[in-house]
Amino acid sequence: MRIRKYDRDFTRRAFLEKSLKGVATAGILAPLWPEIARSGTIDKAYPEELLSIDLYTKGQIKPGDVITADNVEIVKDLLDPIAYRQVKEMGRRITIVETTTDVTKLFPHEYLEATLSNAGKAKFDANGNVVTDNGKPWIGGNPFPDAKTGEEAFYNLTLSWGRHDESVYAVRDWDISPSGSLSYQYDFVWAEQNTTGLVNKSSPYLAGEEDKLRYQAVWFTSPTDAKGTAFLNTWYYDQREFPDLLGYLPAFKRVRNFPTNQRFEPLVPGITIFLSDAWAAGDPMLTWGNYKVIGTKPHLGAVSGNWTGKSNPNWEREVHGGPNGQTFFEDYKELIPEVLVVEAEPIGYPRAPVGKKRVYIDVRNMMFVSYLTYDRRGEIWKSFEPAFSQYQDGDTAYMDGSHPLWSWTHVHSHDVQTNRMSRFVQAKQITGGFGPEYNIGPSVYDKYLTAQAIRRFGT
Repeated sequence: MRIRKYDRDFTRRAFLEKSLKGVATAGILAPLWPEIARSGTIDKAYPEELLSIDLYTKGQIKPGDVITADNVEIVKDLLDPIAYRQVKEMGRRITIVETTTDVTKLFPHEYLEATLSNAGKAKFDANGNVVTDNGKPWIGGNPFPDAKTGEEAFYNLTLSWGRHDESVYAVRDWDISPSGSLSYQYDFVWAEQNTTGLVNKSSPYLAGEEDKLRYQAVWFTSPTDAKGTAFLNTWYYDQREFPDLLGYLPAFKRVRNFPTNQRFEPLVPGITIFLSDAWAAGDPMLTWGNYKVIGTKPHLGAVSGNWTGKSNPNWEREVHGGPNGQTFFEDYKELIPEVLVVEAEPIGYPRAPVGKKRVYIDVRNMMFVSYLTYDRRGEIWKSFEPAFSQYQDGDTAYMDGSHPLWSWTHVHSHDVQTNRMSRFVQAKQITGGFGPEYNIGPSVYDKYLTAQAIRRFGT
């Protein structure tokens, strides 16, 4: 018989002590990021029971098991309230996989290299923006890999959403009604071009664009009545400023300015996705406030094993659950040893329907794994739950240079007050022949991220 030095009670005491004292360095047995820098793994930063769902649940759940309504109580403390309700009441199931200890599998390669090489160089300026130690815009990677405050954690999300210099996502979306039937199905393209913090270029800045953070566009390619609808955001580096928002609506046949602070409305009919939802940080960082870390804990998150490129040529997913068996995607979650639970309030939006958001952030890569919003009454409203993965499925891989691509694979966006679900995947190809593109250089700007581009796609 083996007697373990650290048991579940030890872990609970350790997290409780962290919460009572305020957030300290990530890790339980040793500081996390010095260990990652040394070995590339998290093995020595956490006790065995936080690296094994089998040990954490005392043998009740192991990798390969499926969480259903019959056994979800065992892991209730590892799920956010909406995910728990989905499993308990709506027939969702979650397959458990091994905990990822090799941190290189949780980042794009160049972004991780920049995070390590630029560690310790970030600070806040007098306005609350992140700058380098010489006062310039950020130079790439997570500015605060060992975030200790809500503000630090959120800047890791804000300054580079997809963690690639350029990203073009081909997205296929299904919108499920409260009765469980398909009400809408959209294909759209989402494009991002960072202008600062570049990690694949000779300079961390796009020349002449140092006052900006990113260009971002979305345009719809299907169905016919939505085809050509497009929006273009120009984000400023100063996180006190709202982006410029242009839109093209085919019915008007012209590009027009849109109110940029109306960020809590569906992009098109039937969808539950708002501009504010993007990457749990879809608004300028400093238009939200009262950031606070309300706790640290282990959590179940979909961060590995979620790419189905070998079994599904278009990278789509099997569905299940809900009244008609099509409300949820199949997905794979692992025991994350530690997440930061951060809350914030929308201080820059007097008429915002959102009262606060709560975000669960994996301390291994500082990416969100669950995002909840609450209405002005304090009632839980929506969840925006992503899944990530290296794009490797057995002996099949989709490459990003010389390494398997790391990116998001699918998302559940659930409005629990109306019980409408939008679920969407990053597909290999959508209507119009669009597919994914990464780190393709500044040509993405002329091709996708100008007023002329969104007009061209609309017509």
